[in-house]
Amino acid sequence: MPKASPPLILVTNDDGVHSPGLQAAAKAVLPLGELIIAAPRWQQTSAGRSLPALFTGRIYEEELEVDDQRLLAYAVEGSPAQAVQHAVLELIPRPPDLLVSGINYGENLGTGVTVSGTVGAALEGATFGVVGLAASLGVERQHHRSHSKEVNFETATYFTRYFARLLLAQNMPFDADLLKLDVPADATPETPWRLTRVSRQRHFVPVASRGRVLDLPSPIDYQQKLDPERLEPDSDIYAFVIEHIVSLSPISIDLTSRVDLKQFEQQLREI
Repeated sequence: MPKASPPLILVTNDDGVHSPGLQAAAKAVLPLGELIIAAPRWQQTSAGRSLPALFTGRIYEEELEVDDQRLLAYAVEGSPAQAVQHAVLELIPRPPDLLVSGINYGENLGTGVTVSGTVGAALEGATFGVVGLAASLGVERQHHRSHSKEVNFETATYFTRYFARLLLAQNMPFDADLLKLDVPADATPETPWRLTRVSRQRHFVPVASRGRVLDLPSPIDYQQKLDPERLEPDSDIYAFVIEHIVSLSPISIDLTSRVDLKQFEQQLREI
């Protein structure tokens, strides 16, 4: 009988093709199958699932060193979601069995998940029917847009491999299209993990810094700010910030509110 092909794993991120976090993700899944690495050519933090028309879509071949192996990587002039599109439509010989996005510099929690390019890449993969794992590591704010080699990805690599192996071994339940993994900075392989919901609260709150002059450059900044009174005990923020454990959130590409549609329609018609 012909030998079964190894699982095909697409590895991507939003921090750019030269991010040590991307190398950590590749290291995590290298023993699990055949890798295709395709990521944005430049830093694309907070790009969400955007598909900007201004990017060229040019693809450049790069070489990454992972576990003393030299791996081919494709650097895409595009957003994280566009990198996934180019990979699936142009670079991959067959549909991938798994997409791993990350490992991101900085956690992606609460309502910020729609901002995250790490999650956005996994969402784009899900629209192609590819199960995804969006992995993030908690780091100090000064590292959020960096490629710092001071950050230790070992524990995040461990959990990325652990959950990638589980996803390859079994089917996701209905209405779960990807898993969002957030690993605290002080976690170890022995740190507990649990399934969480995505909090309805912000984790990073936007902050305006502009004075009275409107035409001066003044990008919106952000800071961490929580409302403990509204924080859901079963949420990703609670697990990560309060309990200091690993958070794993199943996410659906079905954004429809989980209301009773017939009952809600009746209410609207009665107004």
